[in-house]
Amino acid sequence: MRDANSRQSQEMPRTTVHEHIVEIVSDSGEGAQKAGQALGAISAKMGNGVWTVEIIPAEIKPPARSREGASGIRVRIGDHPITNMGDEADLVVAFNEQVLYGRLQNRAYRPGTVLLLDNRWAADPDENIRAMYAEALEEFRSHGLEIIELPLDEECRKHTPNPRLGKNMFVLGMLCQIYNRDLERARQEIATVFRRKGDKVIALNHKLLQAGYDYAATAVPLRFDIPCWDADSPKVVMNGNQATALGIMAAGIEVVAMYPITPATSVSHQLGDSFPATGGFLHQAEDEIAAIGFAIGASYAGRTAATVTSGPGMALKTEFIGLAVMAEVPLVVIDVQRGGPSTGLPTKVEQGDLLGTLFGAMGDTPKIVIAPATIEECFHFPILARRLAEDFRGPVFILSDANLATGVTAFPRPTPQAEWMAPPPDQSPWEEGLAPYAWDEATGVSPRPIPGQKGGEYTLTGLAHNERSKVAYAPEPNEHGLRMRSRKLAALQRTLKPPVVNGDPEGDLLVVGWGSTLGAIEEAVGKARSEGLRVSSLHLRFLSPMEPGLKEIFSRFKQVITVELNYSDPADDPFVPASARRYGQLAFLLRAQTLVDVDCFTLNQGLPVAPGKVYAEITRRLPTHAHAAR
Repeated sequence: MRDANSRQSQEMPRTTVHEHIVEIVSDSGEGAQKAGQALGAISAKMGNGVWTVEIIPAEIKPPARSREGASGIRVRIGDHPITNMGDEADLVVAFNEQVLYGRLQNRAYRPGTVLLLDNRWAADPDENIRAMYAEALEEFRSHGLEIIELPLDEECRKHTPNPRLGKNMFVLGMLCQIYNRDLERARQEIATVFRRKGDKVIALNHKLLQAGYDYAATAVPLRFDIPCWDADSPKVVMNGNQATALGIMAAGIEVVAMYPITPATSVSHQLGDSFPATGGFLHQAEDEIAAIGFAIGASYAGRTAATVTSGPGMALKTEFIGLAVMAEVPLVVIDVQRGGPSTGLPTKVEQGDLLGTLFGAMGDTPKIVIAPATIEECFHFPILARRLAEDFRGPVFILSDANLATGVTAFPRPTPQAEWMAPPPDQSPWEEGLAPYAWDEATGVSPRPIPGQKGGEYTLTGLAHNERSKVAYAPEPNEHGLRMRSRKLAALQRTLKPPVVNGDPEGDLLVVGWGSTLGAIEEAVGKARSEGLRVSSLHLRFLSPMEPGLKEIFSRFKQVITVELNYSDPADDPFVPASARRYGQLAFLLRAQTLVDVDCFTLNQGLPVAPGKVYAEITRRLPTHAHAAR
């Protein structure tokens, strides 16, 4: 039977495509994300460019067949590097029809998108469900979706009594057939994913994978081939949180203290698996305040520690952040941003923590803030952050986000470097007479006494203090301490290079971004430039201090805008006068620092930015040129 199916599959011609976007959408708990993650990993290991985006409901377990409860994943696969989620999907597999309404509302599909839909609901005993199914099909067709109804539940029951726990691997097998994926790699991926479940579970999922592969060979009239672009160079495949955890270990950080919070928690899962093997200690604190307190204590003792959180946790850590700044204790704080304020959108992406990170503390608390733009940078930035924290003796903040945290892609396998690791604590005798805060006038940096260092004993305090860490309320020592702590940012900026402009160094429009928007911005700018538009982009990794030369770069463009995943008042809002308009958070900072009239294009729907939306904004701002180019 398998050989016959394989022959029929080979007889059906395959269409070669440069890329495809696939979605798997289901109720929560049906394993759609696991199937999509496996498809992405298989494709990346075959040498394709890949990017995945999880579709996560806000509730932990929403009611079945609810429109708001869609759970799933988007997988973009290409014959070239893939850096973002793309625009509308090409193929969707849905376990029921109701979960698709939210995706339609988000304009995730286009006329011509193919929908493979489980048809079990057409014959459901409940008349209302049958009516809902029929109504949904009619609406989907009105949107231009090409529907192929399949008895997925029925086919899975041939192999397992509970399709809810197996349909995802059956669908993975179907997609491996449709997209000519390596079935042996798929088996290996299943064995890895279910390694803790035992051989019996692995065998069942292998059986379902093969069943889906064989079924699609005869029942699904779709065949595509996406050529591999780089199958030879060694790569790793992971999401941003996994990369962050591995970066923490590569940095030689030995202590991480955190409290579980979406979407940062999986950093601790990866660390829990691997950290002890590197000599690391993972501490799950009783709350966010305890987590940063524990990390500061470990750092004070001589080994720079890290704490990992998201927006609400950052709010709770505020007082201790102030202590780390005042006492000048090295610390790495990783904030995996999500939608806010308050509990906000716990499972959705946002870039709303920039201003809070910079200014969310009493008094003047200068901080180093950096933001990775790719999953690969999620690995390298903890290494950079530890070095900066120790070199400049204070907290360093890494602003990741949910898009990077859960997205999966491949990047070149890092080669560990000895210089990444933290040196051992200095226990040589402290220089006699040297103050614990002997600030260098040019840099603001002072030496770091380590507890146990003979002669280096001092009292750590969060109160205003002089160079000898003695509490000092007089005007001069307080002002001097403020000046020295701020001077460290200026000293760091002197070591930075101006950001590289993507495109021409001058033109009609410059698009500025930060964080995970990089791929979508550069794809949109590339498309606009291919049509003759004079648009370029640059991306900032250092947000405090900012990279130098920005005002000069901006002066060479007629317009400058930021693209950000946070809130701004629309420029044409009839109820908001220009004098009261609020700008995107990066735009706010750039306007203040460069005195350039930087505008913004912000999105705050809880979704990663799509390149098509950035392209539309570019052409809207350059309408004359756009029409001429066409």
